Amino acid sequence: MKILIVEDEARIAQRVERMTKDFFGNTLESLKKVDSLKEGLDYISKTKLDLVLLDLNLNGDNGFEVLKTAVAEPFDTIIVSAQKEHALGAFEYGVLDFVPKPFNRERLNQSFERVISKEKTIGSGVRFLAIKKRGTINLVKVEDVIYIKGSGIYTELMLNNGESELHDKSLEKLEQLLPENFARIHKSYLVKMDEATRIIINPGSKYELELKNGELIPIGRTKYKAIKEKWF
Repeated sequence: MKILIVEDEARIAQRVERMTKDFFGNTLESLKKVDSLKEGLDYISKTKLDLVLLDLNLNGDNGFEVLKTAVAEPFDTIIVSAQKEHALGAFEYGVLDFVPKPFNRERLNQSFERVISKEKTIGSGVRFLAIKKRGTINLVKVEDVIYIKGSGIYTELMLNNGESELHDKSLEKLEQLLPENFARIHKSYLVKMDEATRIIINPGSKYELELKNGELIPIGRTKYKAIKEKWF
């Protein structure tokens, strides 16, 4: 695990660091602490990470500026903040968890367990997926996404306007973050089931999901029974 802590209160940063080391133990490859917005963004731009622990108030700077960049990246993001009023907004941007200050070891460990277990985000309130494009961060509304396709180390968001966008997060991470109406119907596809019309059964036990726009998406053989029982 390669982890970054972005926290401007030295005492809290040390506490988070200690708890992080205790939890991840020998699996921890690197752990970096920074205390400013600028340092956080700079380190993220230069380093391949697995997890960022982020405060939202950094010496008066708005941590949401780091958050917008962070959620466009492949790693997980956990907010550790006293600004509980921003919890809903943070989840809308696609954070894995929001740990309110003051916190104890058990609560932080719950977040770490979610990173390891790939447990679905509580509430799944994400409204935006952040896309890196030509040096800027663009926000795509989740409601505009029809389905998501695995595309090498990236994912491809297929939108209701017929366009597509590449995202740096894996299908596994997006499955963890997205609302319950998104289903993993195949190893390479996540589909918004509101867009599905019917299952087509082809010869040779091959299954396809027909969407409202007429597209056909393959259904994995091991997924067919569960998809049929839950959605049809």
